[in-house]
Amino acid sequence: MKPFGYLRATSVEEAVRAAAGQPGARFLGGGTNLVDLMKLGVETPELLIDVTRLPLDRIEELPDGGLRIGAMVRNSDLAAAVPVRDRYPALSQALLAGASGQLRNIATTGGNLLQRTRCLYFQDITKPCNKRAPGTGCPAREGVHRDLAVLGHSAHCVATQPSDMAVALAALDAEVHLHGPDGERTVPVTDFHRLPGDSPERDTEIRPGELITAVQLPPPAPGARSRYRKARDRASFAFALVSVAAVLEVRDGAVRRAALAFGGLAHRPWRARAAEEVLHGSPATEDTFARAADAELAAARPLRDNGFKVTLARNLAVGVLAALAAPADDH
Repeated sequence: MKPFGYLRATSVEEAVRAAAGQPGARFLGGGTNLVDLMKLGVETPELLIDVTRLPLDRIEELPDGGLRIGAMVRNSDLAAAVPVRDRYPALSQALLAGASGQLRNIATTGGNLLQRTRCLYFQDITKPCNKRAPGTGCPAREGVHRDLAVLGHSAHCVATQPSDMAVALAALDAEVHLHGPDGERTVPVTDFHRLPGDSPERDTEIRPGELITAVQLPPPAPGARSRYRKARDRASFAFALVSVAAVLEVRDGAVRRAALAFGGLAHRPWRARAAEEVLHGSPATEDTFARAADAELAAARPLRDNGFKVTLARNLAVGVLAALAAPADDH
């Protein structure tokens, strides 16, 4: 047994104060990732701060048409919420593509954003891993890396960020609201997760003691559609080899608005800015969609066994964009 302290926080301020006073503390929501990592010995918190009783479990419609999602909203509740299904279908689809029904009933919005990589070497404490123990090396580069990164990786880490939800949020231009020792701040979800660089142990830009309190979605653009699609080794309860979230508005046969994000390709959800530049103002055709995907994936640096991800990502992106561009009667 590895002993640890436990505190059930009664307010956001108490939770943040406790975390700031104990560097080895972790916030406990659904625990669907954290508890697993504790069982493996990867996470060894000195203090668990239970935030499940905090008033952060509401989905609020905002005056501008946007949506504020509390950090403790369960994944199943968020996927089923009418405003999400109606106005942000990509988010609902992403949530339903993740994990199992039982896990979605427990997992939270904040915890989903903070889940850590599923790299085999990270999860095995008998193996070296720069993410778990900086400076020990990255055996995945020459070892088992079929599921790992082809974009944005470094000599220090080739892990991928596993969240389905985060990919949809990246395409939807969501913001993460944080409360910490220095007060409140907001970070675009596209900047929340980090590329590994030379410090892969830092998954996100979250600061010591900070707690995610909410995720905020801007109002959907009039006429825009969104969709999420995931390719995986089996039909359910599997992490993405590649996933795509897209928002597309087509008017008079041309792309007026486009947002595209990939999952399963990098250490963070990958917002495809180069692809979006190609798409904007271009004819809404499969040729355009293929050129856009190629423009983004030209930066890919696949390893020995994961080059197939580049082709898979291209085909998945073209398929999702073509589906969104089709007349409404075809949906």
